[in-house]
Amino acid sequence: MILVCDHRGEGLERGLRPLQEAGFELEISRSLRETRERMSARAPALVVLDPLSAGGQVELEQVERLRGDGHLVPVLLVCDRRAPLPALEAARSLGDKAWDLIYRDAPLEEFRLRIERLLGQVETFDELDELRYRASHDDRTELLRPRVFQARLCEHFSAAQRHELELAFVLIDLDDFGQVNKEFDHTVGDLVITRVGEAIKNTLRAEDVAGRLGGDEFAVVLPYTSPVDAARAVQRLCQTIHALTGSVGRDGRQVGVSASLGFETTDGRDLDSVHTLRHHAELALRQAKRAGGNAGVYYRSLL
Repeated sequence: MILVCDHRGEGLERGLRPLQEAGFELEISRSLRETRERMSARAPALVVLDPLSAGGQVELEQVERLRGDGHLVPVLLVCDRRAPLPALEAARSLGDKAWDLIYRDAPLEEFRLRIERLLGQVETFDELDELRYRASHDDRTELLRPRVFQARLCEHFSAAQRHELELAFVLIDLDDFGQVNKEFDHTVGDLVITRVGEAIKNTLRAEDVAGRLGGDEFAVVLPYTSPVDAARAVQRLCQTIHALTGSVGRDGRQVGVSASLGFETTDGRDLDSVHTLRHHAELALRQAKRAGGNAGVYYRSLL
């Protein structure tokens, strides 16, 4: 059975109906809720997803949870011919499991061939995976690049508004990092940045999103996270980064490492835009800096 997720509602269902004549059994879902219900009731052999959101990151994450660790369900992700990059970036949530991209206006025969290829597992996507990863990730920290991170933040914020989901956003700025570069050579500073990136990744959940905004500035999106859980996550991040204090580099020089963190949350109804979310986190970050650093500040506490 092939599950056709026609979330966009632009004719994918009608276009693929003729596949039934080639022996495929099709089931149709027209919303994320329907997709969850159908995948929970019966595991499909393959999912064709035409996402409602740009790139489909949130919808892909839901599909990835439902297909689980023990059952490989290939995904054919439908994307816009004029802007395929968001879909490429979003598909990284599928990891090394089988997936492919296809343009929305592709002919039926191409859909059939790509479906058969995924079902047969006769192709690998290692080269595409590597290109996509390098295009979207910072070389030093392996965290998302600023533009890609912003796109993921916007997708998660839109999903939070649409489905009234809780979401937290965290800004991280290393304390006195300029002094590290003055006292030591840039090799030490680069090592610190790399270790901070690793610490952030190791502290987060699989569904969380982290990016390096530039220099010693980082950011994190925590989907499905309440204010209390966000505060706990911020505390863990703060402690984990501070624990990096110690000897760095071949000379074993002692380097103090800490960070200031500012965060804001939304329940999907109380903030009007991503800009407001980021601005609130920036104000909280400034307060953390003024207070001496090595701490996290919640924007709502400033009120």
